[in-house]
Amino acid sequence: MSALTAAGHHEPSKFHFYIQVAMILSVVTGIEVVLVYLPLPKWFVVTSLLTLSAGKFMAVIFYFMHLRWDKVFCTILFFIGLVLAGGTMWALLHLFAADASKPLTAAALEMARLAVA
Repeated sequence: MSALTAAGHHEPSKFHFYIQVAMILSVVTGIEVVLVYLPLPKWFVVTSLLTLSAGKFMAVIFYFMHLRWDKVFCTILFFIGLVLAGGTMWALLHLFAADASKPLTAAALEMARLAVA
């Protein structure tokens, strides 16, 4: 049953609102896919993809995770966790960077064999 206001009009359904947000997100995703295949400068494609992805992220957390209707304190806690997770990811990516994955030279292999023996 839909809710009626005092004047007898139907209130807009939250279901329809979420469907509209989902449709907007799918259109933005389609734009992102098309953008990858267009002959544009790499810096423009990367900047556009980052901007569109950030916008989609904000829409998802504010509407589908109901962060828009939560208290400000909950939003601050969410973003603190997000910053901590991003910092951890950055640290791990730099910890296991290309230097750690380079093959050992012959001299380093010989030193490793001597250390084991």
